[in-house]
Amino acid sequence: MKQTIFTITENRPLTATVYRMVLAGDTAGIATGQFVNILLDGLYLRRPISVCDCTEGVLTLIYKVVGRGTRQMADMTAGQTLDLLTGLGNGYDLQKAGDRPLLVGGGVGVPPLYMLARLLREQGKPVSVVLGFNTKDEVFCEQDFKDLGCDVTVTTVDGSYGVQGFVTNALPATYSYFYTCGPEPMLRALYGATATSGQFSFEERMGCGFGACMGCSCHVITGGYKRICKDGPVLEKEEIVWDA
Repeated sequence: MKQTIFTITENRPLTATVYRMVLAGDTAGIATGQFVNILLDGLYLRRPISVCDCTEGVLTLIYKVVGRGTRQMADMTAGQTLDLLTGLGNGYDLQKAGDRPLLVGGGVGVPPLYMLARLLREQGKPVSVVLGFNTKDEVFCEQDFKDLGCDVTVTTVDGSYGVQGFVTNALPATYSYFYTCGPEPMLRALYGATATSGQFSFEERMGCGFGACMGCSCHVITGGYKRICKDGPVLEKEEIVWDA
């Protein structure tokens, strides 16, 4: 974990409620699947936001406006600075991808998969991506994944764009391994619908963001719990226990 001051270079809407923020600063040690914790004026707790992409000196975040913190972020402009804790969480393990990985994202669970897709494509792997949204107006990042050379399928619950239904209605027939991030109902459904092992990134409300408060946790097969912020947010399929 490292505390760093970043400068905003871009902050613009992708949909009515989803924004892309690009920041300049020290990105050393930031890995795919990790998150950052952002200090905002007047708010006691930092706000955790997943890493969408990270290259040398450039960090990209995509976030949804859902409360005071993200509303404050949406109002920020280029040139302003933010205090970030970086290098949080354990991230995705690319070595398990196999020869034909599948990436499945739902809503604001889509952004953490972008850097993963980029790195897998840089390894020369064919990558299938399934993105799930409620309606056409909520769709974002489809073209970003296509620009990487991924095979992209979009689903919408209401059928207004792409395949009608949920991400489980659009899984490819064959894949070597899968990675996913999204709301818990989607993760539960994928757990039963997928044919291989995989890695689940959990969206969870966090307190401290680095494992001290035990405010976020997931039941695991050993009988105990893992902290989503410290031991996650990525967990292996085989270790997850879904509580009733």
